[in-house]
Amino acid sequence: MLQEGFILVLSCLGVIQALFLCIYLFTLKKGNRRANQFLAIVLLGLTIRIGKSIFHHYIEVDPRIRNLGISAILVVGPFLWFYGKALFEKKQQFSKKHYLHLIPFGLFVLLSPIIPNRGDIPSYVAYVLVFVHFGVYLGICWSYLSRTRSEISLQLQRWYRNIVIGATITWGLYVGILLGFIPFYILGAISFSFLMYLFSYLLLKRHVFALEKYSNSTIDRSASKKLLLQVKNLLEENELYLENTTSLKSIAEKLGITPRELSQVINENEGKNFSEFINHYRIEKAKLLLADPKYIDEKIATIAYDCGFGNVTSFNLAFKSETEQTPSQYRSRFKVA
Repeated sequence: MLQEGFILVLSCLGVIQALFLCIYLFTLKKGNRRANQFLAIVLLGLTIRIGKSIFHHYIEVDPRIRNLGISAILVVGPFLWFYGKALFEKKQQFSKKHYLHLIPFGLFVLLSPIIPNRGDIPSYVAYVLVFVHFGVYLGICWSYLSRTRSEISLQLQRWYRNIVIGATITWGLYVGILLGFIPFYILGAISFSFLMYLFSYLLLKRHVFALEKYSNSTIDRSASKKLLLQVKNLLEENELYLENTTSLKSIAEKLGITPRELSQVINENEGKNFSEFINHYRIEKAKLLLADPKYIDEKIATIAYDCGFGNVTSFNLAFKSETEQTPSQYRSRFKVA
C-alpha cells in the first residue's frame, strides 16, 4: 500500500511539473515565442496522455475519457516536428497546410465516443495506430535533425536532440508495455516524471532562449564555419593565444567582424565561449612544454605565463578542467625515474 502511494505521488508530481512548464512556455515573452508555444503543446500532449495512464491505473475511467487522453499523443508528433522547424528555420512560415497534420487528432477526438476502448482486438488496433502515428513523426524528427546538422548551431542541435530523445524514450516505454515486454503499466508515468525533472534542470541550467541569442544574426551556418577556419588560422599561424592581451575584441578587429559575430562563430561551432576556446590552445601548448625535457625543471608559473595565462591559479584550473590532471601530475608522466 505504501509503495502504491509513493508511486502515485511520484507520478502526479511529474504531471504537475510538466503542467508548470507548459504554462511557463505558453506565457513566456522572451526568445522564439512560436517555438516556445509548440514545445508547450508537445509537453501538454504528453502530460495529458501520462495523466490518463495514472488515473486509469488507480481508478476506472470512462472509455470516452480514455480515448481523449490517448488522442493527445496525435498532437505530440506533429508539434515536435513543428518545434524543430520553428527553432532552426528563422523565416519558416507555418501555413494552413501544416495543420493538416492535425487531422488524425481531430478525427480521433470527434470519434472518441465510438472508438472502441474495451481491451478487445479493435481497441488494441486503435491503440497501436496511435503509437504508429507517433513513431512515424519521431522518425521524421530524427531525419530532420540529421538533414539540418550542418546548418544549425551545436547548442540548438543538442537541445532539440534531447527533447526528441525524451519523447522517443516515452514512446518506447509505452510500445514495450503495449507489446507485453514491460509488465509494469505505470512505469511510463514514472519515467515521464523523471524526464520532466531532468528537462526542468536542463531548462534552468542552460535555457534554450539563451541559445537563441544569435537568432537575428545575418551569419548563416556555412559562413560561420568559414569564419571559424579564419579564426583558427589566425591564431595558429601567429600564435596569438600566447599573448595574455588577446581578447574577443582584438581578434574580431583583425578579422574585420564584430565581437558579437566572433562570439557567435565560436559558440555555434565549438560549443565554447571565447575564453574556453583560447584556453584550449594555451593548454595544448602547455602540454607540449610540460612534456619537453628542456622544460622539465622549469617552474609551472613560468610555463603558465609563457602560454598566455595571467596567473598560475587560472592556469591550474583551466588545465585541470581540460585534462582532469594538474600540470604537475601531467608533467610527472614524462619524468625519467
